[in-house]
Amino acid sequence: MQCYFTKTILPNNCLYSTMAEITVSRKDQIIDAAAKLFKEKGFSASSMRDLAQVMGMEASSLYSHIKSKEEILESICFGMADKFLTAIQEVNDIYFNAEEKLRMAIRNHVQIITSHPNHSAVFIKEWRGLTEPKLSKFKELRDNYEHEFRVILEDGENEDVFDRVDKKFATLTILSAVNWINEWYHSDGAMNADEIAKKLSDFIIGGLRKKFVTDPNYKP
Repeated sequence: MQCYFTKTILPNNCLYSTMAEITVSRKDQIIDAAAKLFKEKGFSASSMRDLAQVMGMEASSLYSHIKSKEEILESICFGMADKFLTAIQEVNDIYFNAEEKLRMAIRNHVQIITSHPNHSAVFIKEWRGLTEPKLSKFKELRDNYEHEFRVILEDGENEDVFDRVDKKFATLTILSAVNWINEWYHSDGAMNADEIAKKLSDFIIGGLRKKFVTDPNYKP
């Protein structure tokens, strides 16, 4: 028996093997194409007709898979939000010191962005195209993600390894730095994702780490 898998679902009655034929659902193909289109043209400037042309389909045929471009935007934004939140919650659920947690959180964020560049671009830039009540729900998820970073910074202060800082400002600065990767990263570039994450972590943690003055002649 041949088993056909979608990209995200493995039916329980199918035995996974290297002989299985892996297929991507038509809906997933459309969403991937839309992510690229939204990244290049912007959500507002893109139309279902544009997407149909990219897919080589009749515009009317798209509606058997997707109700609207708004549905696609929701799928991308909430799908990416789930990836980011799951990653950082796992970091905070595991016991590490704050510095290690922050390194892991940054590394996970970089890995997600570099693994899904088109979806990440839409998530970062086009979320404002969401309408209520989805917009408020997305903002809530974004706030939850920022909160997880503030927890790490708080841990660092309690462990006496991070300076006391404005945690909201520090969190937004960290996220701005890691999200900017989406503007310049190329898979065939000089640095891979792990190298980028390490350099960013070293730079960010260097600024947060508590400074201990050892010079007896130092006067503040």
